[in-house]
Amino acid sequence: MAASILILTGPPGSGKSTVARSLADGADGPSVHLHTDDFYTAIRKGFVLPWLPQSQRQNEVVVGVIVEAAFGFARGGYDVILDGIVGPWFLDPFRTASVQYGIYLDYAVLRPGTAVSLERARMRAGGALKDEDAIRGLCQSFADLGPLERHCVDSSMQPAAETAEVVGNGWRRGRFRLA
Repeated sequence: MAASILILTGPPGSGKSTVARSLADGADGPSVHLHTDDFYTAIRKGFVLPWLPQSQRQNEVVVGVIVEAAFGFARGGYDVILDGIVGPWFLDPFRTASVQYGIYLDYAVLRPGTAVSLERARMRAGGALKDEDAIRGLCQSFADLGPLERHCVDSSMQPAAETAEVVGNGWRRGRFRLA
């Protein structure tokens, strides 16, 4: 399989980072795990919480930088597993770059129930998002993805290793490929 990009997304507490690390570490060839939170925390002054309406311009800039980084690695021969809250509303720049560079783009959505997301978020350490209203809103954003429903994986009850296996197998077979 030629270098490709997998966007691994879903609400907070869905298992994105754990699954992304597992996929990158278990890859057959060169791989990169890009964690979108790192791009946001790089903003030292002028940061706006990304789920607030006034963050639109910041989010567009950050997504643009993420697209450049992801496709830069992929053009260099690395499979890229991009882990973060990348809703369908942010897919256009990724799709454009995919066509421009001829690099496969896959989109997998980990989707636990809202109660599971909230419980996992409560248990997270550090500066991870714990605001229940924000988490509920993000869960709702991924609740009905219309034509992207086939990209969803229920990550509520299975261990992270099983979720990684399901996502990895789906990625290799093209289940999550974006047209």
